[in-house]
Amino acid sequence: MDVKTGLFYLFAAVLLFAAFRVITARNPVYAALYLVLAFFQASAIWLLLRAEFLAISLVLVYVGAVMVLFLFVVMMLDINMDGLRQGFWKHFPLAAGVGALIALEMAAVLMGGFRLSEAPRAATEAAANSSNTLELGKLLYSEYLYPLEIAAVILLVAIVAAIALTLRTRKDSKYVNPADQVRVKARDRVRIVQMAPTRAAEPVVEAPAEAAAAPAKENKA
Repeated sequence: MDVKTGLFYLFAAVLLFAAFRVITARNPVYAALYLVLAFFQASAIWLLLRAEFLAISLVLVYVGAVMVLFLFVVMMLDINMDGLRQGFWKHFPLAAGVGALIALEMAAVLMGGFRLSEAPRAATEAAANSSNTLELGKLLYSEYLYPLEIAAVILLVAIVAAIALTLRTRKDSKYVNPADQVRVKARDRVRIVQMAPTRAAEPVVEAPAEAAAAPAKENKA
């Protein structure tokens, strides 16, 4: 067994362990972290297969964007796991049947490749002398151009719909019309007013107590 085969079995074993922990972890945050580990191992296997573009796409798109967003959403929602675990064994037979059906379908598709003892020589030489990223780009924008454009339109519609569903008018938010800001002039904002200069208050001279008491005695007389 060479080094490449040993690395494949290592990455595959870690991938299977991470995938098993995704569905068995009790904490959803740990499940998301194990899913990130599974994506990294899958990208490593893609690198062993000389599919660098798919490997870096898996890391950047799923690990760098989707899983980070999912992890933040799970941490912010504070999901009640006790309610989600109710009825697990009730739906387990259906889930096991669907999983077994998917496993059989994948085995039927992949068994043909497992029977090959070695890759065809012509395909190996062609892959060694060309870039898979270049070939993938040619294939996407030639034979699969219309499906690619349809998928892009569907994603654009989904983004616009998500923004429209989450857009709400809040009463406590301060909204400023950009058109009013553009048309504003200096005289509408600042007005200079000329005011008389202020003067210091004159000190109040208090009358002596004897002078104030004299008029009071005269009034009594």
